[in-house]
Amino acid sequence: MESFVSILIALLSAPLFPGIILKVKALFAGKKGPPLLIKYYTLMKLFKKGSVYSTTTSFVFKLGPIVSLAGGIMILLFFPLGAIAPVLSFHGDVLVLFYVLATGRFFTIAAALDTGSPFQGMGAAREAFFGTLAEASIFAVLILFYRMTHSLSFGEYFTGANPISLTGPAGALLLLVIVALFIVLLTENSRVPVDDPATHLELTMIHEVMVLDHSGPDLALIELGSFYKLFFYSAFLAMIVCPLSPSGGLLNLPVFYGIVVLVYMTIGLVESIMARFKMNLVPKFVLTSSILVVFAAILTMGFIK
Repeated sequence: MESFVSILIALLSAPLFPGIILKVKALFAGKKGPPLLIKYYTLMKLFKKGSVYSTTTSFVFKLGPIVSLAGGIMILLFFPLGAIAPVLSFHGDVLVLFYVLATGRFFTIAAALDTGSPFQGMGAAREAFFGTLAEASIFAVLILFYRMTHSLSFGEYFTGANPISLTGPAGALLLLVIVALFIVLLTENSRVPVDDPATHLELTMIHEVMVLDHSGPDLALIELGSFYKLFFYSAFLAMIVCPLSPSGGLLNLPVFYGIVVLVYMTIGLVESIMARFKMNLVPKFVLTSSILVVFAAILTMGFIK
């Protein structure tokens, strides 16, 4: 029952946290900013509208938003939110789930290409390139975590016999992993300095240019899927930063969500004090995460037997 309660809270609250990013950015700009529930209002508005489809699109264009949303929901079902046992789990689920997220990206890219728009094709090419670079970091993290826990399951990472913890033997090295995962979070969710979700200039857009032709409920599904994806990476970081005991049950959730809020506030801080990188500098920024994780993996060889 605790597992179902935790996933229900996550699915319902995920659209709330991007509002925190907007509030932090507004604070730095000396503005009031939109209400925290702005993303809920946006989703309701989009679901009430109808969808418009170009005559050049096929069923692939309609399938993209659905697959993207399904991937975001599925990965949360396997994640131990607040150290509560996930709804679903099996050995090796991390490999499957990251490929599920990649499948969602693939169909989003395919939907963008299906429009025949050169601008969307440009954004799709950038998304595929930067996503490939980020995958190298993700699998380097999985290799490191396998060495630490001898498991390839999200549940075992944080609720198993050897949970990943900053207070463990290799805890100091996890600081490198936290920085690397934060870079991956910014890359995978098209945030500053990799991309700017608030921009309206097609030549500099990545994710946003791919969804220009989506409207109404289709755009709402894409937005909701992106909220779940951002929440997953934030939850992943939160569990590493603040390891919790599985025996705490639902009492862990206030602490867990408090750390998640801090992660979102950090995203807002980064977007407030940094500008978007030039396109030729983005690959170097993303590859930095891979170097950090590989360095951490090398160092653990002397601490983990």
